[in-house]
Amino acid sequence: MTDYKNDPDVRAFRDTLGMFPTGVTVITARGPGGEPVGLTVSSFNSVSLAPPLVVWSLSGHLPSVPIFETAAVYAINVLAEDQQDISQRFASRGEDKFAGLAFTEGEGGVPILAGCCASFQCRQFARHPGGDHVVFIGEVLAFERDAAKRPLLFQGGAYRRLAD
Repeated sequence: MTDYKNDPDVRAFRDTLGMFPTGVTVITARGPGGEPVGLTVSSFNSVSLAPPLVVWSLSGHLPSVPIFETAAVYAINVLAEDQQDISQRFASRGEDKFAGLAFTEGEGGVPILAGCCASFQCRQFARHPGGDHVVFIGEVLAFERDAAKRPLLFQGGAYRRLAD
């Protein structure tokens, strides 16, 4: 077992973590000026059913950290398998990620992306430092799912799809 605190090969640790397949989400909120903001995140999971809590994390060096730390509400949009382009759009920097993109507004005007297989509208419940990341716990206020859609997956550095 590698002691990652003393091992400079962080890439090997990351690659090993990549063996675990995850869903792909886009976390959205409103910025301080009311503008829609969002980014692709694969670190999403459930925490509790009562109360309904979910968790996700964000790299602490990203410029959007203060936006999500101060957002009263945010949405977790679980991408469908045909939304790889949306994942890539929200993972990139420097463009208007919402340009030409269909979305509705949820609680507090939070953007809910169209075509996703699920979405969760959350209010801030807790936030914790987690090494080089910030860990967010959200209390789910509302949720939707489209059972006919299949989720987009990510594993081993590549997008994946569920087999029939």
